[in-house]
Amino acid sequence: MNNFSYSVLMSVYSKENAEHLRSAMDSIWEQTVPTDDFVLVCDGPLSDALDKVIAEMALSHSELKVVRLEKNGGLGNALNIGIKHCSHSLVARMDSDDISREDRCEKQLRVFEELEDISICSGIVEEFAESIDRIEARRVLPENHPEIIEFAKKRNPFNHPCVMYKKEAVESSGGYLDFYLLEDYYLWIRMLQKGFKGYNLQEPLLWMRAGSGMYKRRSGWKYAKSQRCLFRLMRDEHIITNRQYRKSVSFRYISSLSPNWLRKVVYKTILRK
Repeated sequence: MNNFSYSVLMSVYSKENAEHLRSAMDSIWEQTVPTDDFVLVCDGPLSDALDKVIAEMALSHSELKVVRLEKNGGLGNALNIGIKHCSHSLVARMDSDDISREDRCEKQLRVFEELEDISICSGIVEEFAESIDRIEARRVLPENHPEIIEFAKKRNPFNHPCVMYKKEAVESSGGYLDFYLLEDYYLWIRMLQKGFKGYNLQEPLLWMRAGSGMYKRRSGWKYAKSQRCLFRLMRDEHIITNRQYRKSVSFRYISSLSPNWLRKVVYKTILRK
């Protein structure tokens, strides 16, 4: 494999756990193909514990670029600012509480080397609550572009926490736009519409922390309305039919407004299949 260079893009905000951040960053430093450009966006003021971890990382890793924003502006805004600081064409996304497998980036770099027309690549994420030794669910996505196109009509076609993409393709598609908890899904739709191609590795790339807080964030009227707006946009753009729109919105309203325990069951038995 050629020695492809790549950037890593991560955002962190005040409510994150400092030890989770440390584990997430360590999983990047331990990659079999290391990065020489790690961009960490601090989305507003952070806790002392988070700042301590970042200071320690900056001392031991010259590859780390810390971008500090005066106030919290949300994930999409932070990533749009961060991507401008990425030095390389290929950018690996990483969340501040997940753990990448050590060969994650090596495998994705190989995809971009072998499939030159690919602009977005993700893979399987394995969800855990307490320990990566106890996997609670896996999110497996279709592998090839035609199946990804069809899948995108009903569900998010890429696993954002472990995606690697071409910076130029993201920027030419408008970058991340404001869309409550769906900034990535909306970006993928626009990229696919512009003709950029995707690929999903059929191998686990990352352990995703998925405790009860994750399911709670995907609840309530605000989230339900955000999903409705996205599917309405897809219908108006003739990506999906009116029937597909009604079916998707009905299912998401039920899921978003259900009790947290039931939503967790839905995710594990239906949405993670």
